[in-house]
This record gives sequence, structure tokens and C-alpha cells, in this order.
Amino acid sequence: MGMLLWIAAVVLVIVGIITLVQGSVLLGVLLIVVGLLVGPGGVSIFNGRGRTT
Repeated sequence: MGMLLWIAAVVLVIVGIITLVQGSVLLGVLLIVVGLLVGPGGVSIFNGRGRTT
């Protein structure tokens, strides 16, 4: 599961950077932030509150 989260986070951040370069600042920043939150080091949406792995 951790590897899947890493892949999703990397894809979101890369797409966010490409979107920033193309000129859509708000969407690019939003994608980067979501990518950082989804990654295993961030806030996982798949784990419940108070659970530790």
C-alpha cells in the first residue's frame, strides 16, 4: 500500500508542476499540495484517525 501511495503522490506532484508551467497557478499548487498530503509521509486518506501502522 505504501508503494501505491508513493506512486500516486509522485504523479500528482509532477502533474502539478506541469500545470504550473502551463500557466494555471491555482490548479498546479492544489495538485502539488494534494500530492504531498497523499504520500506516505503526509496525511494518508486510507488510514483512519488515531491509527498507527
